[in-house]
Amino acid sequence: MLFGKSVFQSILTRLHHEAPEEEPVAEEPVFRISGLNASFAAPIETAEAPLRASHAYLALLADRPLAAIHEQPQRPEGKPEKPAYLSRLSEAEVEEDLALLITDTTEILAEKRRNFAKLNHPDRVHPEFRREATIRMTIANMLVDRAQRLTFFR
Repeated sequence: MLFGKSVFQSILTRLHHEAPEEEPVAEEPVFRISGLNASFAAPIETAEAPLRASHAYLALLADRPLAAIHEQPQRPEGKPEKPAYLSRLSEAEVEEDLALLITDTTEILAEKRRNFAKLNHPDRVHPEFRREATIRMTIANMLVDRAQRLTFFR
């Protein structure tokens, strides 16, 4: 040690005094998290984005424009006509409408559930008939869930 410092500390002090003084460079702000290759923000395409979540939900169910979802045939009095299939509320009738087979796989059952919901979902029928549609969907979901449980035991 020279004058209370180690050799290493003496060398560092000398190098510090001999180094030319540089002006500090201001770093530009970085708008990303260090170590990640992508940002968390996804690009937004407002032209095709639905205005409300319910529109997005209905758009997934619909094979027709959103404006036509609540259209039902009208009776002369101006009241909507109840579709015949909404009167089929027993478990046996709904099972017949679903056309469930013992050989159906989970993928086929999911497809049958989606197709049934496209016609029977309460959001797709006139408000006067939502009670019947809700009953049909409840029974259909129960039947498909039961059939899916049985596929695990085959």
